[in-house]
Amino acid sequence: MRTSILGARVIDPHSGLDQVSDLHQEGGKIVAIGQAPVSFVADKIINAQGLVAAPGLVDLNVALREPGYSRKGNIASETLAAAAGGVTSLCCPPFTKPVLDTPAVAELILDRAREAGHAKVFPIGALSKGLAGEQLAELVALRDAGCVAFGNGLDNFRSSRTLRRALEYAATFDLTVIFHSQDHDLAEGGLAHEGPTASFLGLAGIPETAETVALARDLLLVEQSGVRAHFSQLTSARGAQLIAEAQARGLPVTADVALYQLILTDEALQDFSSLYHVQPPLRSQADREGLREAVKSGVISAIASHHQPHERDAKLAPFAATEPGISSVQLLLPLAMSLVQDGLLDLPTLLARLSSGPANALRLPAGRLAVGVAADILLFDPKASTLAGESWYSKGGNCPFIGHCLPGAVRYTLVDGHISYQA
Repeated sequence: MRTSILGARVIDPHSGLDQVSDLHQEGGKIVAIGQAPVSFVADKIINAQGLVAAPGLVDLNVALREPGYSRKGNIASETLAAAAGGVTSLCCPPFTKPVLDTPAVAELILDRAREAGHAKVFPIGALSKGLAGEQLAELVALRDAGCVAFGNGLDNFRSSRTLRRALEYAATFDLTVIFHSQDHDLAEGGLAHEGPTASFLGLAGIPETAETVALARDLLLVEQSGVRAHFSQLTSARGAQLIAEAQARGLPVTADVALYQLILTDEALQDFSSLYHVQPPLRSQADREGLREAVKSGVISAIASHHQPHERDAKLAPFAATEPGISSVQLLLPLAMSLVQDGLLDLPTLLARLSSGPANALRLPAGRLAVGVAADILLFDPKASTLAGESWYSKGGNCPFIGHCLPGAVRYTLVDGHISYQA
């Protein structure tokens, strides 16, 4: 099918393009920006006056819950929710059952994602077998099966020697390793950021040093091994500063932050609402401001949803017994637009942190609008608003933003030129 998108404000952060223009796609590829090619006749025309056309968003962490946790979500439901949030490409973490540490699990996920057709899925393989942090997973076989990077989540290697060997092996094959830096011993038993709010509520705290101690170790091992590294889910201003210093030394490191960490602080826990129970925890206002500045400067080049859908019962117990995580991928674009509304970022910079930045971090074939690339396109109205929860596709209703009126509204999401979501 040939499609023409007419009169949109076309923003491509990768090339710096920002102008009112037309987009034309055929066979799943963008064939022209501006004037249509000679003899091009569109089968479908989208009038996009007043809309922004941008690269489809790239989300580096969306838990799809399949296989193994179908009560929380599945590939069809969560990729549809992602498309409704403007996402065309997403990475899913290895926390499935069985763990994503064999090619068979990776192939299952990719097959079901293709069947659903809502978004492109790029699996993150387990760095160690069973995420146990003891034996290396079959990284090359996983890469050949479609895994784009490897990580162990918060289940970190307890042995620095074993981790070093894993990084050296990954560096040999030019594989990217994803770190969720949190010291197990410092964080053990903690529920909230160690500070006045946790003390007032009587919640066990997780100090900032749980992140920075692990981060310092990980950065030194990255420097020694030469591995490509991506640091995911930063929560502290000091952690962002350590990443900035590493980048200044020339280390091949990138970083992302969960979008909710740029909006919320630990003060949201005042009413003991389990909807704000996340790991790593929401931190202080000073940490939030430090993370915001790191996003603005580009030290943190990617904003991700860190979407973790849960069934209703998972959030009904007392705070300490509930499962951590927020279902948020469906609101990625509107929530992120609040950063523009607040004056933190201009629109092209925000779109860079949501598309080209994450794509470059993991070397994904996504995040661009250019002739010859896949027609993965987001069309949204920056002047409209979204009532969160008015329509909801994720199986997880664990979202503290439901009921809020958020800036911006996704109108169309196109994947390989096909409309995967239309408002």
